[in-house]
Amino acid sequence: MTTIGVLGAGQAGATFARAAVGAGYDIVIANSRGPHTLRSLIEDLGSRARAGTAAEAAAAADVAFLAFPYSPSHELPAQELAGKIVIDNNNYMAWRDGNFPEVDSGAATIQELRQRQLPCAKIVKAFSHIQFHERIPARVPDERIAALLRLARPRGDADRKALIVSSDYPDAVAFVTRLYDDLGFDTVDNSPLAESWRSAPGTPMWAASVDGQSRDELVQNLRRADILSPPRRRRPGLPPHRSHHRCPIENRTS
Repeated sequence: MTTIGVLGAGQAGATFARAAVGAGYDIVIANSRGPHTLRSLIEDLGSRARAGTAAEAAAAADVAFLAFPYSPSHELPAQELAGKIVIDNNNYMAWRDGNFPEVDSGAATIQELRQRQLPCAKIVKAFSHIQFHERIPARVPDERIAALLRLARPRGDADRKALIVSSDYPDAVAFVTRLYDDLGFDTVDNSPLAESWRSAPGTPMWAASVDGQSRDELVQNLRRADILSPPRRRRPGLPPHRSHHRCPIENRTS
């Protein structure tokens, strides 16, 4: 079974790990304080999970999950993540993260900045508009369960929700599509990373994300971003979306 290295063990990382373990994936999870601080979480997750350092989790992973906001100052285990699919569930929130002029101007998306930060990895935006906490306000007792677990439905269920995926790498999109299916969700491909602004906070699909959207609803809301959101235009002369994050390591896996 695939091993997912989860970097970040806060609410998002822990909830994702719980869902992935329940679907049969193996997990190596890390935080900034050391594996010894994760004993209680590992006991809760069971035998499919273990704790490690960030470098150990990245090295052990077939696929990684980044459960923390982007910061240009982060020192990530880039060598251990080289050639691997790296899921980024981050959203750009200037009030939390500060302003990034390239994102503000529409010249780049936050995931494109992450791709530059990890140029040898295969960044894929996913799990970015599903809540890892209870519904606020919770109207019924079931809504005290994290939406990632509460909204999951079997394949073919009439009430199944859909989640977006955006990447410059088709194999990353294919993996996330399988992962979504295993966790109980349909997929809408909103690739490449340059188009991932359509699923950012403030867009039409974001407004409908609390209780989830069907596949058809999500497709329509992504299209509505053209009408209701400011147009994103790349600055003249900016290279195509993959040429600015070339991997410096030889024999890069593509």
